[in-house]
Amino acid sequence: MTEAPASAFTPRVFSGIQPSGGLTLGNYLGAIKRFVEMQGDSFETIYCMVDLHAITTWQDPAVLRRNTRELCAGFLAAGIDPEQSVLINQSQVPEHAQLGWMFSCVARMGWMKRMTQFKDKAGKNAEAASLGLFGYPALMAADILIYHATHVPVGEDQKQHLELTRDIAAKFNHDYGVDFFPMTEPVIEGAATRVMSLRDGAKKMSKSDPSDMSRINMTDDADAIAKKIRKAKTDPEPLPETLDGLKDRPEARNLVNIYAALSDTTAEQVIAEHAGQQFGTFKPALVDLAVDRLAPISSEMARLMEAPDEIDAILARGAERARAIAAPILKQTYEIVGMVG
Repeated sequence: MTEAPASAFTPRVFSGIQPSGGLTLGNYLGAIKRFVEMQGDSFETIYCMVDLHAITTWQDPAVLRRNTRELCAGFLAAGIDPEQSVLINQSQVPEHAQLGWMFSCVARMGWMKRMTQFKDKAGKNAEAASLGLFGYPALMAADILIYHATHVPVGEDQKQHLELTRDIAAKFNHDYGVDFFPMTEPVIEGAATRVMSLRDGAKKMSKSDPSDMSRINMTDDADAIAKKIRKAKTDPEPLPETLDGLKDRPEARNLVNIYAALSDTTAEQVIAEHAGQQFGTFKPALVDLAVDRLAPISSEMARLMEAPDEIDAILARGAERARAIAAPILKQTYEIVGMVG
């Protein structure tokens, strides 16, 4: 029986974002910035536009193509190096879907029914939801384990799916008497792993919010970034002496967290530097920082979107590199299960 002992697993990071359009500061600080930081940090890194997941609800084909390229442009503009990391869109690596079917046969119905994101996305009319929307956590597990990924940078809202990935790996290993799939570890860190709305500090920043002023889009230019920060909701109190003073001030805490994440410091350090300041002083400092860090990204995204052939070539090369890793793992999985081939 084919085995891969725990000590044999190459330290490897996998993570993906759905190309649903409207990349925001929340996606950047909560995910993409950390993807960039993990490059070359003793890990192999594989980053993915999960376009197969996107079609669990109907997508206009032209819009899906554009969104996939725009997300890839966002990865590249933010600093993902396609030579240092493997950068792919999921549908170009068929091993994802093939292992996804295997895992659909490993996962239990009860596990799937506990997935809170299905309940959130399906809403009251779950009977009308696609089978893919119900079963996509098995494909998500395959996305990770087709590369024997050992670490996944995730937001708090994705922890349940990673726990399911571990359950699937454990059941597969147990059922077939192997130690083949790793127990992937979540990586949840950073000052702004959950970025909140600029209009309501109790709500997560979202591309679906009706107000464009609630978010910073990664396609916003310098003027738009500055305007949104200046108009962000705050309160009349100055910044406190300690972080505890922000406990009941969600909008203030959000801006401090954003500043910390963009400046690669901690919220405690931001408070120590800016304690006692009114927002009339703090906001301009945040504007300067945000424009300095984000405007070059939006400019490079715009350039790349004018060069779709460049994006497509990068994704095609990424798919070749990804399949070189994934195909042997799928072949071994088939051998373990008993497929003739």
